[in-house]
Amino acid sequence: MKHSLLALGAAAALLIPSACSTGSKADAATEQRDSTWTTVNHPDWSRNAVIYEVNLRQFTDSGTVTAFADHLPRLKELGADILWFMPIHPISEKDRKGTLGSYYAVKDYTAFNPEFGTLEQFKETVRKAHEQGMKVIIDWVPNHTGRDNRWVTEHPDWYKTDSLGNMVGIYDWTDVYVLDYSNPDTRNGMIDAMKFWITEADVDGFRCDVAGEVPTDFWNECREALQQAKPDVFMLAEASKPELEQHAFDMAYNWPMKDLFSEIAATAGQYTFKGADGTVRTFPERHAATAIDSLLAVQAQEYPRDSYMMNMITNHDLNSWEGTEFERLGNLQGAFAVLIYTLPGMPLIYTGQETGMNRAFEFFEKDKAPDWTPNTYFEFYKTLNAMKHREEALRAGEEGAQMKVYATTSPDLYVFSREKGDSKVTVLVNLGNADQAVTFTGEAPTVEGMKDLFMGTEAAIPETMAPGAYAVFTK
Repeated sequence: MKHSLLALGAAAALLIPSACSTGSKADAATEQRDSTWTTVNHPDWSRNAVIYEVNLRQFTDSGTVTAFADHLPRLKELGADILWFMPIHPISEKDRKGTLGSYYAVKDYTAFNPEFGTLEQFKETVRKAHEQGMKVIIDWVPNHTGRDNRWVTEHPDWYKTDSLGNMVGIYDWTDVYVLDYSNPDTRNGMIDAMKFWITEADVDGFRCDVAGEVPTDFWNECREALQQAKPDVFMLAEASKPELEQHAFDMAYNWPMKDLFSEIAATAGQYTFKGADGTVRTFPERHAATAIDSLLAVQAQEYPRDSYMMNMITNHDLNSWEGTEFERLGNLQGAFAVLIYTLPGMPLIYTGQETGMNRAFEFFEKDKAPDWTPNTYFEFYKTLNAMKHREEALRAGEEGAQMKVYATTSPDLYVFSREKGDSKVTVLVNLGNADQAVTFTGEAPTVEGMKDLFMGTEAAIPETMAPGAYAVFTK
């Protein structure tokens, strides 16, 4: 759903800018956390996975699932592991937004949107994806339904109402009604609808829209029920709410890190997206690259030890409503892309990102498909995906290596290593607006025996780094 920006201020408030990067805060926070604060058992296949968001409506000229299926070999070559399909259900017509409506105003939870083809064609696409070694999760909208969803007439008691007995919406989403999870029948109906897609279409899990608006105890109940149908079900929450990952979800949205990326880019003069009023958004205070440490420390303390965070530089909400990664991050886009692969968590690629698409998709209308011609962006992400797959140090959750951060004289440089067994990855990025000398105030990373990931040459710490420059070294 269109992402609310209200969380930005809360995320920013958590950050404590520092003059240099030490890594000690994150380590200390990890030790402070209650050791009983555990999480779900993640499928092993998810540890080194890359998630790819499929905007089916805009993916091809026809927008059909069969046309999308022709791209599976290309996505396999790219290195995508989990295909997340934006909502595939029929879209409500009552109070619909635009010509085609929002994917997130669901008319029928157990039907396939005829705009995209048939249920049988979707099931065949899932089968083909599985043959390619990929998993499939579908976008699920549990908080609200479209205003002509069949539940509105069949089960009106499943919805929240106002003092006059009228069903109610949420935010400015005037095409939906909100469900009432205090009713056990609502919970059972939702779980049954989710099980349908596991048993009938063999999907591997769900990305759950505005998951934080739905009671956590429902999600705990839901996870247990879904695991009975598929033991290694994978659950992604569109929320940055630690309690959701204790029993229910494998992965949360890293909205705070996305917000911090935007703030760092704005500090460097790279944020150019203009809002509805025609002005470029401003941010209340300066954040340099070293603020990443402060956020990681907060998350290490707040989240279960084996949590996954989904790191991103774009997704459907950002692309359509907050600007492309190029408008928000400018010439720092490549450096931030490197970080979503090398910081703890799982990286997301959105439709068109892998070929450098620099335009916003229409949200309620059919738009032109991206240009899928392989280019330098494709090779860039293909290289990062291959690294994510092979480097044990980059595994998600507790199975990945801790970060060792190296302090420099510049708050705009962020330098760290992750090492586990024979796997070692060292990263250097300049997230500022000027050339920076790479001068360490304490220990420096050792890169002997390592290779430059993108150049294939022997690794060497650069003496200076230009704005937006990045270097990745692996064994």
